[in-house]
Amino acid sequence: MIVLGIETSCDETSCAVVDDEFRILSNSTYSQLEHSKYGGIVPEVASRQQIKKIVPIFRDCMEQAAMTIDAVDAVAVTCGPGLIGSLLVGVNFAKGISFATGKPLIGINHLEGHIYSNILSHPGLRPPFISLIISGGHTQLLSVEDYCRYKLLGETRDDAAGEAYDKVAKLLGLGYPGGDMIDKHAREGNSKFVRFPRAAVRGDPYAFSFSGLKTSVALHVNDKPASYVQDHLADICASFQEALVDSLVDRCLLAQSELSLGDIAVSGGVSANSRLRDVLQAESKRLGFRVYFPPLLLCTDNAAMIAAAGIVRLQRGESSDLSLDASAQLRLA
Repeated sequence: MIVLGIETSCDETSCAVVDDEFRILSNSTYSQLEHSKYGGIVPEVASRQQIKKIVPIFRDCMEQAAMTIDAVDAVAVTCGPGLIGSLLVGVNFAKGISFATGKPLIGINHLEGHIYSNILSHPGLRPPFISLIISGGHTQLLSVEDYCRYKLLGETRDDAAGEAYDKVAKLLGLGYPGGDMIDKHAREGNSKFVRFPRAAVRGDPYAFSFSGLKTSVALHVNDKPASYVQDHLADICASFQEALVDSLVDRCLLAQSELSLGDIAVSGGVSANSRLRDVLQAESKRLGFRVYFPPLLLCTDNAAMIAAAGIVRLQRGESSDLSLDASAQLRLA
């Protein structure tokens, strides 16, 4: 089985071809740079760029795979969650291909796609395992009980992890997107320079909260001269990052201990963070479990993960009809 995946949930336009052995035959992705001047994603700009890029990205994908659409057995597309305008571009493009060719269509939850970015990368990873999905729009901890069967353990009550990175980067004058820039500065800083808070939610030990952390950084720098921030930029970045990483790791270790699932798979844009990788890998060696991260190419939104999820859904006999619609708030579990 060969599946074409289409992903347009936010500011990436991506098409990929994956086979039923989870081999990536092609993966063409355009990441929008237009939003950097606005300091964040502008939905209208994102959807307009998706419209412009979807056809050339599709053509490039098929050229990379050295095949025509006739060789594809089905089309999998992200139908949510995400920006509704962007989602509709991908969903309608996929529906058009399905209608024109008679190929089966299947709608895929974007978060499920992130889970499959690790299954694509690590053939030995099999359920059950713990999944931490961390990106600009999502922070969720799940128990992957079987293929296509998930239990939500906890999620953010306010800002997502990636959103906190972007907001703090803006506070510090680092621009957008902020995650990579804070990570780079933090490598040169003292993570104990400021003790920023690690929030806990009463009665919900797996829940995340990052708005207070963001506010603490703002309060710390707002009454300081610009020279202070400039002189201590690396230390502030390292202290903020340490607090955020501690919050993520603590919940992962709690789930690993209480559920005894053994493996932890981390995915989403923030899974590229070097400090998070270092800490979780060290903890996995200390405590004797395995931790998985996708390669950097598959951390951000991409269509290969959507195609992989589509393969499993189709093998289970699932598909969608042409009434498939996009949902900005689609839930996974």
